[in-house]
Amino acid sequence: MSSAAAKPILYSYFRSSCSWRVRIALALKGISYDLVPVNLLKDGGQQFSAEFKAVNPMQQVPALKIDGITLSQSLAIIHYLEDTRPNPRLLPQDPKKRAQVRMIADHIVSSIQPLQNLSVLKQMGEKKMEWAQNCIASGFQALEQILQHTAGRYSVGDEVSMADLCLVPQVSNAERFRVDMGPYPTITRINKALLALEAFKVSHPSQQPDTPAELRA
Repeated sequence: MSSAAAKPILYSYFRSSCSWRVRIALALKGISYDLVPVNLLKDGGQQFSAEFKAVNPMQQVPALKIDGITLSQSLAIIHYLEDTRPNPRLLPQDPKKRAQVRMIADHIVSSIQPLQNLSVLKQMGEKKMEWAQNCIASGFQALEQILQHTAGRYSVGDEVSMADLCLVPQVSNAERFRVDMGPYPTITRINKALLALEAFKVSHPSQQPDTPAELRA
């Protein structure tokens, strides 16, 4: 089998929100893949191994081997899947809605998630919970306001988009860090609707091969 025809390989960690975004995209597009777990906590972090550094020099998950290339960064991976396997589409055809989807996705992946990821929290010591709560709450205040103008059933209109792939994992992070979701009714409503969809269920952190037994649903 040629490298371009080989089954995709996803390097993932069950709880990684960035990995979850890609798992949702693969599920929505019906792409079968093999999963290689990378435990971000075990052995000082398996992402720092020489073996994984050869896969992704940034030493982060996710990474996806597909079509003979290796890609990292969740949105870059999702954009590639959208370009090469466009059905169902994750970016609207309408230019204004497409820009709104990208705006929301970028807001989450650039302005919220990086501030509360593992590498940052390690530097915060005993204040890591408070730090994560404040970073997420600040981002969600803006996101709630944006979604009140863009949302239909989902983040932008009534079709699942790249914005939704970013929203659900970030809400999961918020819940894990015990953020009060009361002030964000639009975010909460959209998240609930998305979690009812099969692609979001099978990609959920509680359903992964590397999910610890006590966290499996």
